[in-house]
Amino acid sequence: MGELHFIAFEDEADNIKEKVESYWTKRAESFFELRHDEIESEMSTRWVGEIKKLLPNKSRLNILDVGCGTGYFEVLLGREGHNVTGIDLTPEMIKRANEMIGIYKLDSQKVKCQVGDAENLDFPEETFDVVITRNLTWTLPHPIEAYQEWYRVLKKGGLLINFDAEYAKGAHNLKSPENIAHSKIDDALKDECHDIYHMLTISSLNRPYWDKCVLCRIGYKNVISDLSFGERIFVEKDEFYIPDRMFCVLAYRQ
Repeated sequence: MGELHFIAFEDEADNIKEKVESYWTKRAESFFELRHDEIESEMSTRWVGEIKKLLPNKSRLNILDVGCGTGYFEVLLGREGHNVTGIDLTPEMIKRANEMIGIYKLDSQKVKCQVGDAENLDFPEETFDVVITRNLTWTLPHPIEAYQEWYRVLKKGGLLINFDAEYAKGAHNLKSPENIAHSKIDDALKDECHDIYHMLTISSLNRPYWDKCVLCRIGYKNVISDLSFGERIFVEKDEFYIPDRMFCVLAYRQ
């Protein structure tokens, strides 16, 4: 726990969020196509199966998807009958996410996306049954504030589900033939990704051990991590495959 006191997240570059937004704006179109293909793949069946094991036993949950990208979880969880609100820092991603929701003819009153900052949520306290996020935390300049915000908007007894990996530690592998999911991305964008994420303090931390320490300190309970989660999702080395180990962290609001 002592290491938490010596992490100077406040010293992150002032323009880091602008750099992150700029990068993902450039990625939005290809990311939309990739996620659409993933929705249509067997991988989505595995995602739904794994998430359903974790969700509270309730037919219609109020779910916040933080860092929603182009609406992948909105479609998967919306089709399961849940109310899903997605937020993302990048307006172009939100545009594409709402387009994805329209393609799958989901009720836009119950499944919707809007621009929002994961570290400063525009929702009242105790709004959501579940906060879910995928591949976001490793991009955040102030992850402790994000975890506090996610705690704030969860209802008492609500669940945080965080799927992530230490992608920045493997960023030098973006150009590797094994990193199939990034094979069609221009080398200049790969270099931009590498440069941005190595500016972030979280890239140097021991995760998910660090995350579990932070969550417990904030007040979450029953905090557990699943280091083998990605092995159950990324079964084939197909167009969605990334070699970095994906983990899952679960935590409940007191």
